[in-house]
Amino acid sequence: MPLRFPARAALACLVLAGSVPCAQAETASWYGSGHRTANGERFAPDGLTAAHRSLPFGTRVRVTYGSRSVVVRINDRGPFIAGRAIDLSRGAARAIGLSGVGRVHLAIL
Repeated sequence: MPLRFPARAALACLVLAGSVPCAQAETASWYGSGHRTANGERFAPDGLTAAHRSLPFGTRVRVTYGSRSVVVRINDRGPFIAGRAIDLSRGAARAIGLSGVGRVHLAIL
């Protein structure tokens, strides 16, 4: 099955992550409810976590919105809305001032 462009870009960033941070502009949103994440953890709305469709659980990603940034850990799958690349926990969204949907820069650390 061929990979879509965002998945290929994420995979390329993973390969490069050992040497140089790889940044890409993507659309982000946030979510604040749920009981368990896809990796089995209890969801912590005020934590610094995020959902991504293809990055491995535990991957750390720097999310920059305007001049503010936060490092999140991938622990869930999603978003399930077309055109969005990452869903931030409520705490991560608040940390960077994201109140709805916005364009962010992602860098895999």
